[in-house]
Amino acid sequence: MSMQSPLGRVRGLGSAKSGTNHWWHQRLTALALIPLTVWFAVSLVAMTGRGYDTAVNWLASPVSACLMILLIGAGFYHMKLGLQVIIEDYIHVEWQKLTLLIVMQFWSWLLGIASIMAVLWVWLGG
Repeated sequence: MSMQSPLGRVRGLGSAKSGTNHWWHQRLTALALIPLTVWFAVSLVAMTGRGYDTAVNWLASPVSACLMILLIGAGFYHMKLGLQVIIEDYIHVEWQKLTLLIVMQFWSWLLGIASIMAVLWVWLGG
């Protein structure tokens, strides 16, 4: 016996009306993170033993800066999606769940934006 409404079954949505969308976003960000993480790891290994100036020059290039911004954006969004599922599944007191979701959203956005701003600062020569 299904708990979905007939319209929900036709649309393929869960009872919260967004489960499938959330699931797809998490999978797509995970897929995007694979090549971005490999690129970042290879870049770090290539800079091993070099100085601070090498790292700054590397991040100041447009390609590296753009790829780093994509890595940060996808990483923080993926983290937010995963933490949201954990909080929703394992915190059962509603006010605690709501509080944790708000705090998690705030810190995810704050740290993600601060990280992107740092990359832009280096890229634009600040």
